[in-house]
Amino acid sequence: MDKNKTKKLMTYRWIVLGILIFAYMIVFFHRLAVAVVREDLVSEFGMSSVTFANLSSTYFYAYMLMQIPSGILADTLGARITVTLGTLAAGMGSIIFGFASNIFWIFLGRLLVGLGVSVVFISILKIQSQWFKESEFATLSGISSFFGNLGGIFAQTPLVLLTAAITWRYSFVAIGIFTIIIAIMCYLLVRNSPSDMGFSTIEELEGKEKRVASSGKIDLIKGLKAVIVNPYTWPSFFMFAGFYGGFGALSGTWGSSYIVQVYGMSNASAANYMTAVVLGLAIGSIIIGKVSDNIKKRKLPMILYGVIYVACWALMVFWNGGKPPIEVLIPLLFVLGFSCSAFILGWGCSKEVNPSEIAGISTSVVNIGGFFGAAILPPMIGGVIDRYGGTLTAIELYQKAFLYCFVFALIGFAFTFLIKETNCENIYSELKK
Repeated sequence: MDKNKTKKLMTYRWIVLGILIFAYMIVFFHRLAVAVVREDLVSEFGMSSVTFANLSSTYFYAYMLMQIPSGILADTLGARITVTLGTLAAGMGSIIFGFASNIFWIFLGRLLVGLGVSVVFISILKIQSQWFKESEFATLSGISSFFGNLGGIFAQTPLVLLTAAITWRYSFVAIGIFTIIIAIMCYLLVRNSPSDMGFSTIEELEGKEKRVASSGKIDLIKGLKAVIVNPYTWPSFFMFAGFYGGFGALSGTWGSSYIVQVYGMSNASAANYMTAVVLGLAIGSIIIGKVSDNIKKRKLPMILYGVIYVACWALMVFWNGGKPPIEVLIPLLFVLGFSCSAFILGWGCSKEVNPSEIAGISTSVVNIGGFFGAAILPPMIGGVIDRYGGTLTAIELYQKAFLYCFVFALIGFAFTFLIKETNCENIYSELKK
């Protein structure tokens, strides 16, 4: 390849990644948005705490169940078409959610959103494996997570202000229309690999053997079986489940209600506090990814972040009877989100202990873990709130509920010690020996 084409490749890959990151920001917006409009939904549709938690979890169940299909689609259909169709579905789901006249349509809209956005991140990981070097993987995962979480920040105070201005219904219709626009941009600008534009592959530029990119060369059943029976896949799965379960329950379902009921704040003020935990995850993700790639280690950063994460949940649950002093709450929430970002290295580990040509499938299996945790934990908390809401004070109620988050964090931390260190390289061939 001549220097001009190489320059074009190096420039265009950022356009491809940038469009997909816009789509990923929409993913996070939808993931966290329901928590902000909880009072509107409960008032309008007469939901119990368990029903609301199940509505929130509908997204995570759909997301979880679609991870292996998402990996297969990314490895066969390609990221371009996969993300285009997924974001179109999510946009339609958001519009249905906004116009819903009863519980059925609310759940259907939420389900369609979850199904649609579920394909985006695995496709981003697949694009990274085709357009970027292996040594850049964790850094790029961190960058993607950083900007994705910025989308989650828009689902906090900005969404509160938007719903106050145009109602929650029109807010979700508007974001649905914007999501469809992103889908169109994906179709027009994203390409699955450099070869789709007549460029050499990244491996060829580095003088390495070309990875399998053609769908016809991938035995999907054999690839999926290889990932599932690989014992090195599962520690990352359970680490992600434990860490993200508590974070998802806090930021996506119960955090705003906790702030309002325990500290007596308004919804707008509570959203500001929840912004801290989402921003913490965004910044933590980009830092841990960069550090991991620089020191060529995965396991050590995860363990160090994990210690801090467990400590933060211990403070949330046990400090001052479950009500940390208000003046330390924002820093505590920020650090909790920051340290939770340990899970992003699990994607790199899963890719590096499985065949490189099935990067989409291997990362999707591990990705199920996080959304499994985030799906089952909110209803558990909702059950505690429904059961003890009339007998315990708000502080006691949320202390009992968030104890589940602390336990999940401990479980996730325990599994970090079982993760195989890869030194940021694919070691699958070595593991087979």
